[in-house]
Amino acid sequence: MFTITKQFSFSASHILEGLPEGHPCGRMHGHNYVIEVELAGPLNPVGFVVDYNDLKPIQEWIDITIDHRHLNNVLAGNPTAEHLAAHLYETFRPRFPTLVAVRVSETPKTWAEYRP
Repeated sequence: MFTITKQFSFSASHILEGLPEGHPCGRMHGHNYVIEVELAGPLNPVGFVVDYNDLKPIQEWIDITIDHRHLNNVLAGNPTAEHLAAHLYETFRPRFPTLVAVRVSETPKTWAEYRP
């Protein structure tokens, strides 16, 4: 079994609800997000789990759907990194059945991962 990971990035804003008054994430703010998709499986005859070129539709979806958007208007529920990771997994899994995890970073030191 092999795994591969590819990174994508986008910028977006959000407001997190349910936080104590004065919490900085309760105000509209933005992040330069980094997303990592992890795929796993045996190697194909060429020697790939998946050709990285075949993952271009993920960046296209990101560019059209969430880049430079207000995530509260795009996602159902509170647009936390955790919810975003799960949403992206559910969005991409039908097209990429070897997808095993999606990680979302809002800052260089923080990550949320969804791995069913």
